Amino acid sequence: MPAIAFLSTNNLEDFFVYDELLIPYLNERGWSVETISWHNQLESWDRFDYVIVRSTWDYQQHPKAFMACLEQIDASGTTLLNPLPLMQWNLVKHYLKDLQRNGVPIVTTLWGSAFDNSVIDEAFSRFNCDTVVIKPTLSANADDTFKLSVADWHNQRRALCDTFNQRDFMVQPFLTSVVEEGEYSLFYFGGKYSHAIKKVPQKGDFRVQEEHGGSLHPVNVDKEQLNIAQKALYAMPYEALYARVDLIRQNDSWAIMELELIEPSLYFNLDAQSPIRFVEALESFHEDAQ
Repeated sequence: MPAIAFLSTNNLEDFFVYDELLIPYLNERGWSVETISWHNQLESWDRFDYVIVRSTWDYQQHPKAFMACLEQIDASGTTLLNPLPLMQWNLVKHYLKDLQRNGVPIVTTLWGSAFDNSVIDEAFSRFNCDTVVIKPTLSANADDTFKLSVADWHNQRRALCDTFNQRDFMVQPFLTSVVEEGEYSLFYFGGKYSHAIKKVPQKGDFRVQEEHGGSLHPVNVDKEQLNIAQKALYAMPYEALYARVDLIRQNDSWAIMELELIEPSLYFNLDAQSPIRFVEALESFHEDAQ
């Protein structure tokens, strides 16, 4: 019986997790599944055929330890999915520059590594807008993300300096489409499109995650969205078992917000057939590897 470990974290009480919806379908097809925290340093990873990174949602707080864990898993006798080189590429959001160089539209971004107050003034000027968003280039779940208005952003100078004085960061114009329309996520298993959802922030917020009060809606997507998502997948340096492409409307066209290849929620709860598609993609990968 092939064995799988879902890589998770110690405490998921404050999160919405849907990976357990995969387990009955995997069990029916003869796979055994265990969920194991990446913090477990004593685990014998080579007792599994596959270790699939899933809800490791504190990795951004311990990136060196997390990558060391992935490297240890990869060096064992198991197969790590997604593959280690792909996750190393995806860990820091500078990968968006690679997408852009390959003709994939991304949200307009000002990149920085040495923060001072002039950075925000430059962003307002460059983007010709009155609201911007700044976040670390290594982040998840909207951690350490600030929405700043030109009128009163100086009130947060101390917090900004404390947060970014030793971290790479990215500044983007705040796109009102995120609250007026929402952010779209397209899901791919084994390179094939599975399903899509729209995430909408709660009133008065701009963060779309469930943990911050965002609401989720299954949607159909248009040809342009599918084409951009496919371009992003073609631009990846390695193939992925799973991928989530986050899109947002920018200036009446679509742009990539993120390409999630490490630990994205895949929202199996919003498409009844999506767990089956994931399992079929895994089985296809398994057959090809034999």
